[in-house]
Amino acid sequence: MSKDAAYQALASLAALSKQSAKGLPAQQKSAPRWSGVGFSFMGFKFVTPMGIVAELMELPQSTRLPGVQPWVIGLSNVRGRLLALFDLPQFLGGKLISQKKQRRVLVLETDTLYSGLVVDQAYGMQHFYIDSFRESVEGLPESIAPYVRGSYSNAQGEQWLVFRMETLAEDDRFTNAAAV
Repeated sequence: MSKDAAYQALASLAALSKQSAKGLPAQQKSAPRWSGVGFSFMGFKFVTPMGIVAELMELPQSTRLPGVQPWVIGLSNVRGRLLALFDLPQFLGGKLISQKKQRRVLVLETDTLYSGLVVDQAYGMQHFYIDSFRESVEGLPESIAPYVRGSYSNAQGEQWLVFRMETLAEDDRFTNAAAV
């Protein structure tokens, strides 16, 4: 086979290949999204930024502590660390309404705080389009309002309130759980 014939054979293979090749999928612009960890209590669905919650876990066994507020559940040993457990709805004037099996603990870990917040249910990661955010939220109990910064709506139209864990961590009533 001559060099010219070999070149012609390769050229015809390339042409056949191009004819049968499928194109790349069209690039679609996707809207920016915000993600967080979803949970519920007191009949509301909440979401908090991903970096705030270090872990989601089932409610571990705990030891009650004397001389603390009634919303302090107790201490639990989690992988060799003592985790203080708090009934978040009770702290905010409500109560846990789910069965014990459904309850979950949101573990918060900052430089100054390692705490477990017990909620009725956890939903894991939730994703929302940024443009579904609304600053104002109406119909919230006064006890919850200071901890909420707007809301997102999901594709089904459900409202998820953005819970500000940093506000909770800075609240003197929460950080000083000793009974008065």
